[in-house]
Amino acid sequence: QVQLVESGGGLVQAGGSLRLSCAASGRTFSRYAMAWFRQAPGKEREFVAAISWNAGSTRYAESVKGRFTISRDNGKSTVYLQMNSLKPEDTAVYYCATTDTYVYSTMRDIHYWGQGTQVTVSS
Repeated sequence: QVQLVESGGGLVQAGGSLRLSCAASGRTFSRYAMAWFRQAPGKEREFVAAISWNAGSTRYAESVKGRFTISRDNGKSTVYLQMNSLKPEDTAVYYCATTDTYVYSTMRDIHYWGQGTQVTVSS
């Protein structure tokens, strides 16, 4: 059974940085794309970033481009989200997710979700 466990969330001031981690288990991590999503109170879950199975391609939401960086360590079965220049509007629960494909295309590709980690950015 695939398990995704996020860590690294917390409270940070605007302009600060956080690095989220997601440790995966239950299958061969290196074969599948990974992604991060977020959900703010009262809003729908939205795509943040994705990385292909071999880190050859990445995608970002327009709202985080230039500030967030997704990466992966296949040897550690872990995906990361480095978040810099954080803004209050980045406040949300951040979810790690994985597909059954090499490359992420749409949310319909997502088959497994983590439990989420809270990120709060104060102004």
